Amino acid sequence: MSKLSSIGTLLKKIYRSYNLELLSLVEQKGFTDLRASFLEVLIYICHGDGPTIKEIGQACGLKKQTMTSHLNELEKRGYVIKKTNSTDKREQKVFLTDYGHKFKLVLDESILELEKQHLDLVGEVEFDRIEHILNNYHYKLINKQSTPNLIPNHISFPTDF
Repeated sequence: MSKLSSIGTLLKKIYRSYNLELLSLVEQKGFTDLRASFLEVLIYICHGDGPTIKEIGQACGLKKQTMTSHLNELEKRGYVIKKTNSTDKREQKVFLTDYGHKFKLVLDESILELEKQHLDLVGEVEFDRIEHILNNYHYKLINKQSTPNLIPNHISFPTDF
């Protein structure tokens, strides 16, 4: 296996593990109606300011059909509401409902709890090194001139959660 394949596989495994651990924590705190695939979407919405459906899809790397399906489910379950953008009637923005704001508090608490577990596992210095290396690698990938469409420049995630 090449180094790049190995890195990709490890990142995918770490991401899946993180997602399942986070889902387990929010389930323990009463939010039992979610799937792991909803978490990335909810994290982005919780830490955004009424993002558009397109922005969420781009940030999460989801196809329009998948994004629409996730948002419809989250709306049906009471987490979010879609509203027409007042400046562009063709767009819809996504906002948390009151229930969604309650979830956000639990989500933020669960993320901090999970981060503490991971800090305890590898130590703060190692955890900071991992974050620095991955941020540097991601920055170089998105700014690579020879392949401008590898990862669009407008995709970003909030880093303050």
